[in-house]
Parts: sequence; C-alpha cells; structure tokens
Amino acid sequence: MARLQTEPLSIEDAAAAVRSDADGAVALFVGTVRDRNAGRRVRYLEYEAYDAMAMRQLARLERETVARFPGIRAVEIRHRTGRVDIGQPSVIVAVAAEHRAAALSACSHVIDELKRTVPIWKKEHFEGGACWIEGPPGAP
Repeated sequence: MARLQTEPLSIEDAAAAVRSDADGAVALFVGTVRDRNAGRRVRYLEYEAYDAMAMRQLARLERETVARFPGIRAVEIRHRTGRVDIGQPSVIVAVAAEHRAAALSACSHVIDELKRTVPIWKKEHFEGGACWIEGPPGAP
C-alpha cells in the first residue's frame, strides 16, 4: 500500500508491511536527506505532491512491479511530504520476493520510476536561499 505522509517514515514498519514467511528476501531502498548538494550546505528539504495523482501513480507502480517481476509478492512505497530534516528518510521502497535478485531488481525499478513519473517535487533549502531541484515534468 502506497503512502504519502508528513510524519517521519519507519524503515521497520515498511519492511514489516511486505514481509511474510513465504519470502526469502526483503529489499529496501531508503532515501535520506543529506547535508550537502552542489557544493552548498543544505538546511532541509521540502516535498510537495499532487496528492490524488501521486497516490494513483504509486499504487499503479506497486501493481505493475508485482506483475512485471516474477517472484515479487509485495511492494510498499512510502514518501514524505512537507519539511524533511537532514538525516531523515524522505522515501522508502520495500519489496518482498522469493529470491534476492528479483527483490533487488524490482526495488531499483520502483525508485527509478517513482522519480521519473510520480508528481512529487523537492525544494532544497540551503544557506542563502532555496530552489526546486527535482521532480517529473511539470515541476514548480
């Protein structure tokens, strides 16, 4: 089940949401806010989403991934919105599968497609200013 949330993300909760005794692997991608980008000291990031469309796209991406990668049993995508401070997770992708190769491939696919297609935009606040730096076409 996909989620957009303003509350901090839990790696443990995301992994538990997909894991079962039928799985031999749970692959996780955790994107965190770093303190530097493009030579600037980052203070925090701010994420905005077109919520209804983003939720549809995330749910579609979860379903498409399960269908596309044999052995994938479950996919969970969680993304923060609002302010996210240095060191905090901004996105978690959890994939459960029979075998590690499928789980790792599917996890990589999900984060790449999320960045490419889901209407979530990232604004970087740094010392001396702020700018929009990432999002699919149509970013603010």
